[in-house]
Amino acid sequence: MLKFLKKALSVGVVTGTDPLTAPDFDKNFRGKPEHNPAQCIACAACMNACPANALTVQTNLDTGMQEWSLFLGRCIFCARCEEVCPTGAIELSQEVQLAVWRKEDMYQKSAFPLAHCVACDKPFAVEKELQYAEQLLLATGQYPDSAELHAQLHTCPHCKRQHNITQGQRIALSRMLREQAS
Repeated sequence: MLKFLKKALSVGVVTGTDPLTAPDFDKNFRGKPEHNPAQCIACAACMNACPANALTVQTNLDTGMQEWSLFLGRCIFCARCEEVCPTGAIELSQEVQLAVWRKEDMYQKSAFPLAHCVACDKPFAVEKELQYAEQLLLATGQYPDSAELHAQLHTCPHCKRQHNITQGQRIALSRMLREQAS
């Protein structure tokens, strides 16, 4: 017993004095993921990259919303979601105190409205994701008519097949024209 007390006195205090103050961390420390719904386009790239299946995306056709959810109880803080997010909507913070009273408090949730097809009026994709794609395509300068691009992006795949608005036909036509010009 005397050996133990001698060792304890020589080592000193190991723990901090206040458990509510966060310790100092390295700038590269990976803590709780913070989701910014205003910046998110609900593309589900984060869900596909998450090895722990902490992220889920579900489409609710009754409400016309896509529901995004992060369960912090499954998160392993690997930062894959932060790496693959095209808009930077997820960032790992330095927050480590994740204790909660209820399991529901371990969830971060967001909902995004679905876009409706201009032909059949059925919901088929997240509106913010279509707007993001439209902005990227217009920035390239290859689409002079933004109304045509908007109509093409806001048409569901089923209606595109029915009305022959598929990109495959345009590609085949441009190949044929290039071959004839040669």
